This record gives sequence, C-alpha cells and structure tokens, in this order.
Amino acid sequence: MIIVAALYHFSRFPDPASLREPLLLLCNQLGIKGSLLIASEGVNGTVAGSRDAIDQVLIALRALPGCSKLVHKESFAEEMPFGRMKVKLKREIVTMGLPDIDPLARVGSYVQARDWNALISQPDVVVIDTRNDYETEIGSFQGAVDPQTQSFSQFPEWWEHNKDRFAGKRIAMFCTGGIRCEKSTNFLLGEGRNEVFHLQGGILKYLEEVPADQSMWDGECYVFDGRVSVGHGLVPGGYDTCHACRRPISADDKLRPEYERGASCHKCHHEYAEADRTRFRERQRQIDLAEARGEKPFVSNRPE
Repeated sequence: MIIVAALYHFSRFPDPASLREPLLLLCNQLGIKGSLLIASEGVNGTVAGSRDAIDQVLIALRALPGCSKLVHKESFAEEMPFGRMKVKLKREIVTMGLPDIDPLARVGSYVQARDWNALISQPDVVVIDTRNDYETEIGSFQGAVDPQTQSFSQFPEWWEHNKDRFAGKRIAMFCTGGIRCEKSTNFLLGEGRNEVFHLQGGILKYLEEVPADQSMWDGECYVFDGRVSVGHGLVPGGYDTCHACRRPISADDKLRPEYERGASCHKCHHEYAEADRTRFRERQRQIDLAEARGEKPFVSNRPE
C-alpha cells in the first residue's frame, strides 16, 4: 500500500533555494515520488511512498523554518501514483499573482468538515469553488458558484466582475486541500468582506470525514496524481486522463467518436493541429512500448 501525503504550510523562508537539494536528495534516498514546491512564502506539494518513508520526509519538512505545525492529509493508492520526484523553486507555492497577498497576516475563519454542511445550508451564505474548470467539471458542492477559471490567478479578476452579486452575503470558500483558500480568503478580507469562511483541510478532509449518506458533495474530486480523482473515503475514483490535453475523462467519454487514446478527446478535439496529433500519437506509441517492456513511464495528469 502506497501512502499519499498532501501538504502545505505558509512560512517565511529566507533562502528557499538552499532547501531544494537536501529535500530532493532525501526523497530520492527514501524512494519517495511526487512534487514539492518551495518559495519564500512556504512549501506545498503531494508525495507518495512507504509508511516509513513518508514519516521521515514529514519530519524533515517540519524541521524547516517555521514549519513545526505543518499539517498533512493522507490517502492511499495501490500503485505509485507518480512517475518521479520533483522539488521546484517557485515565486509562489500557489500562484495568485498578487504580491500583497499574505496568508500569514490573516485568513478567513476555518470551518471543520463536520460543520461545513450546516454553514453552507444557511440562506445568507454563498459558496464559492476556488478551483479551476477542469476540476469543477467532475464534482463540487451542491449549489456552489463555479467561477470557471482556467487558473487560480484569474480569480481576482473574476471577483471584481462578480462581487456585486454577493452583496450582503457571507462567503464560504473551498478548494482541494485548503491552500488556495488561504490566499483567496486573505484577498476577500482585503476587499472589505468581513464574514469570510473556508473549509479546513479542503475537499479531501471533507471526503475523508463526512459519510457519503450525509454528504453535500456531488461527483468526485480531481487530484494531481495518477489516480486522477477520488471519492468518499478518499478511494480512487473512476476518471482517467486524456494524455493530449491532460483533462479528466470518464469511461463514457472514451466511447465518443472524438476520443483517440493518447491523441484526443471531445474536450480538445478541435484545439490542436494535425502536427500536434502526430506528436501525441508517437508519444503514446513510446508509452505502449515502455509498458510492453514492463516499465512504468511517467505521464503527468496535470492540464497544460
């Protein structure tokens, strides 16, 4: 059984570049795969490995400056959901593109998973999904507003164009693991909205703790690894990835005439030139050859 640990923590790293190589070396030594992002504002990522390996890397992460209270969420996979280990230096650990956003200064009020249903059922509460369109299309909370953004950096502009719709309302926000809401709630507080809430631990915590028969979640939750999606209890879901556009696709989507394994789906059929399709087909051929040799090639499921 593979342990999958999703984590983030905002902290001020004076020299984030100095943290990259030691973390990458440790993860490689432990056989851990996945992705960690490091910036001057903290660390974010998802890693997978054995129980002992995950425990050791969490100890190392909590030893980073200001990270002793780092919280992580665990789920499980039958097979390794990542093809390699990456530790990247970034300007932001989740990109919003606003230099004045500071979750260490203030954020919205945290709401635990067990209390979320009661909050979002109130008539004066507007629920906003801060994730991107390829994530929201396979699942969200009942009645949630979908900004239909293609990247998180588009959220401030969407808010500017839509904020008048929510006058006099309390705002409840959610995302996959909680990190985007740290920034989006800080942003809304800076915009003068005082009653702003967010789901602590994100959708993953909700699906872990709230029984399916009490749930207000519809569909599955997109995750950034080889599982593609998870459902209640964080069990792997029923979606695959179109390896042309990296969007999630269902079994029914694969029956559509636009679908060609590794080359297109109905969502991207008109987005690429034939030269791109030729390249995609060759990539799929190489993947098939690697699998025939008993190798497990790395194929990202993150939309480009």
